[in-house]
Amino acid sequence: MKISEIAKNIGLKEVVFCNDYEIEHCYVGDLLSVVMRSAQQNSIWLTVQSHVNIIAVAALTGIRAIVLCEGLDYPQDTIEKAKEEGINLYISPESSYYVAGKIYELGIR
Repeated sequence: MKISEIAKNIGLKEVVFCNDYEIEHCYVGDLLSVVMRSAQQNSIWLTVQSHVNIIAVAALTGIRAIVLCEGLDYPQDTIEKAKEEGINLYISPESSYYVAGKIYELGIR
């Protein structure tokens, strides 16, 4: 499913849009080393981490989009690095658990 469809269906706020990537998987996690080990390519990643290192993790693993949950905001350096690396960024006021459930309902595993 295209990231634009996911964002529209679950009400994500777009912060950075680089490409309408095809999303095949979802990953939820906040410990960067575990995300690097376990996240699959073409994933949407749900987290509460917002520092610039999340962009490096996403680029390394092939994550296409990051959703910052709990109504948190990205710092400007993270936004700029996401643009450079082609990583889409979104915000949700909901918990990672809630957003993951909505993504699961869309058929993304």
